[in-house]
Amino acid sequence: MSTAAPPRHTARPCPICSRMSLAAHHPFCSDRCRKVDLNRWLSGVYAIPAADPADDEFDDPPATR
Repeated sequence: MSTAAPPRHTARPCPICSRMSLAAHHPFCSDRCRKVDLNRWLSGVYAIPAADPADDEFDDPPATR
């Protein structure tokens, strides 16, 4: 029976503060940066903007004569 090796951590810059990330907090460098990111998600900072459809898109098509 073989056991799979855990995935290796590649040190990359933290997306919050740009310091090098740590395996314990991957992809962040610290618990603080992890919590900052979570707060941004929960407060809607990372929301994807969407255009509202024009009102006339949902109107009935013009009647044909």
